[in-house]
Amino acid sequence: MDARKLYTQVVRDLTEGAANRFVDRAEAGPVDIEALRRIAGEEYRIICADERSFALLAARFPDSAPLFLALASGEARALELLTLYAEAVGMGAAELRGYPPVAAAQGYPHHLAWLAQFGSRAEVALALLVNFGFWGGYCGRFAQALRTHHDLTEDQVSFFTFFSAPPPGFEDAALTLLQTGLDGGDDQEGAKTAARLMQSYELAFWDALPTS
Repeated sequence: MDARKLYTQVVRDLTEGAANRFVDRAEAGPVDIEALRRIAGEEYRIICADERSFALLAARFPDSAPLFLALASGEARALELLTLYAEAVGMGAAELRGYPPVAAAQGYPHHLAWLAQFGSRAEVALALLVNFGFWGGYCGRFAQALRTHHDLTEDQVSFFTFFSAPPPGFEDAALTLLQTGLDGGDDQEGAKTAARLMQSYELAFWDALPTS
């Protein structure tokens, strides 16, 4: 199976169910400040976990270490940008560290951590390829909603604009990893399942936020 064809097919299959009710609501008008704070608190825990998962993937798959180390570095940068957003919605460093996460919002980092320990090359690569596209689209739309309805500045929404497009070279490197896995006998259906679950956990994060 050609990696790009598989990637395109899975994105097409998941697009119909990719509507994000929270972002739709945010685009329609201001959302409750508590929801904005919960995003900061949940993302703080997610970013810290994902940085470790990418470091583990770099160790598991040395041939793709530059890809995963770059992603880990990106998470470190994202954590810096998250503090700007958190401060804009009234959360300091102590509040971020002490935030009690909601289980429904934390499925994504748990799935990534599982993939980092046990996933095949194809499972990891396809899950990340598919999710980065949907996540980036949600982030770009949400950043604009924050500018429009909450008067946040470019610096204050920079966490979301940072993720609105994949890192340079990410797609090509991830497709190479996916093709290597497929050529080596990785299960194609397992890779599709990993991507579908990743997108489900992505939407579960947003669905866990209050919309009133």
